[in-house]
Amino acid sequence: MVCLGNICRSPLAHGILEHKVKEAGLDWEIDSAGTGDWHIGHAPDKRSVQVAKDHGIDISMQRAQFFIPDLFESYDRILVMDRQNFKDVIAQTDNQEHRDKVTLFLDNDIVPDPYYDSNMFKPVFDLIEKRCQQLVAEWR
Repeated sequence: MVCLGNICRSPLAHGILEHKVKEAGLDWEIDSAGTGDWHIGHAPDKRSVQVAKDHGIDISMQRAQFFIPDLFESYDRILVMDRQNFKDVIAQTDNQEHRDKVTLFLDNDIVPDPYYDSNMFKPVFDLIEKRCQQLVAEWR
């Protein structure tokens, strides 16, 4: 899961999908990263932590990391939250196999960044949760 700073959207997607996968009894490795390096080592935004906690998911132990090309070898799929993240991740690919791993999290739409509007965290959580349910059903 990839967003800009790895403190709002991608930690939520990471935590929600991890939770859904565990509930389904699947053995998937899920992680998240950001295309910007401002928050490396920081916990997720407190509003992301709270909205996840309100839904029984603890993301407080996650720490932001920077997306690096090595991640193409570590993961089968790279899901990005918006078109700029898509461009930034694709720019780090050096072959078609890696490019083929990168898709928008929401097929042909973006996950809005709630960072500047605290009222957006719950709608963003709901949007991500719905998509995570679909991904588990589709990929299991």
